[in-house]
Amino acid sequence: MDRAGSRELYNRRVALQPGTYRLGPADGTLAVRTKRTGPAAKAGHNLVIHITQWEATLAIGADGGASSLALTVDGASLVVKEGLGGMQALGDDDKAGIEQTIHDEILKRQTITYQSTRVELGADGSGFEVEGDLTLNNKTAPLAFAATVDDAGAISAVAVVKQSNWGMKPYSTLWGALKVVDEIELAIDAVLPAPA
Repeated sequence: MDRAGSRELYNRRVALQPGTYRLGPADGTLAVRTKRTGPAAKAGHNLVIHITQWEATLAIGADGGASSLALTVDGASLVVKEGLGGMQALGDDDKAGIEQTIHDEILKRQTITYQSTRVELGADGSGFEVEGDLTLNNKTAPLAFAATVDDAGAISAVAVVKQSNWGMKPYSTLWGALKVVDEIELAIDAVLPAPA
């Protein structure tokens, strides 16, 4: 096979092509996952919370050029989808109460942003590693994670956010007997649209 044929085969196999990808809720799910701890942990729930208003821009440089990732999240757009575990099921009123606490007391309806400082593509085009700065609760701190991209263009990544690194005290109740673990997960599962 000549070089042109090899390049064509390589391009068909690799989903992540140079260009600018713009993603949002129509392309997949951006979720927050929490876990519980404390003596009364069995009474609480591990939460799955969807972010309903977000926008990500992934720019992949051509011929080894610089790549970047930017994310903007509406801090008032979180919706509790599931409560896993617990002594009893999480009802709609419970979910609404949790959402109000998140919006009014934890995130305070502020915009959350992430801007990469380095994006390194995998040699086989199946993903990339990111380093950057997350601005949350009026504080900016570094955050790194890895993402995978399959042959169909499905992108998946999980970033572990330690709340205390952003000056946030993990939520607790029952006089501290039930609380959210400091490390929460921010996860994306989406399908890349065609690049611009």
